[in-house]
Amino acid sequence: MPFFVIFIIIPISEILVFMGVSDKIGLGTALFFALFTAILGGFIVKYQGIQTMITAQKSMQHGQIPSKELFDGLCIVAAGATLITPGFITDIIGFSLLVPAIRNFLREKLASSSKFQSSSFSAQYTQSTQDSDIIDVEYETIIEEQDKP
Repeated sequence: MPFFVIFIIIPISEILVFMGVSDKIGLGTALFFALFTAILGGFIVKYQGIQTMITAQKSMQHGQIPSKELFDGLCIVAAGATLITPGFITDIIGFSLLVPAIRNFLREKLASSSKFQSSSFSAQYTQSTQDSDIIDVEYETIIEEQDKP
């Protein structure tokens, strides 16, 4: 069923909506808006993705699992995928996934309807004082026996 929706229903819906919008505002304007939303969405996805990575790193440095950031990252990736897909329906879905309040709502709904729970862990991260050019490895010498005549 998801295959049918993704590859049949959504493209047909996008074509119908695009034809309706281009009848109202013109084909050139509709194409401009499709291109503009892809470019604008790309910049927003890049900015929010970087911010989410920074927040996740801070969470891990404090010994917490960055579950909120992982979910946000997943939503941002999905938003990026829908925003580069030409069409107005996918643009609406993509831009809505970039709104933090909508992501919070989706996260709460998922958490309340699932059996997943987030826990924290305690870990101490220490900066190594060793030389960064040294690589610590283990090796084993294998001696092959020669065939004796």
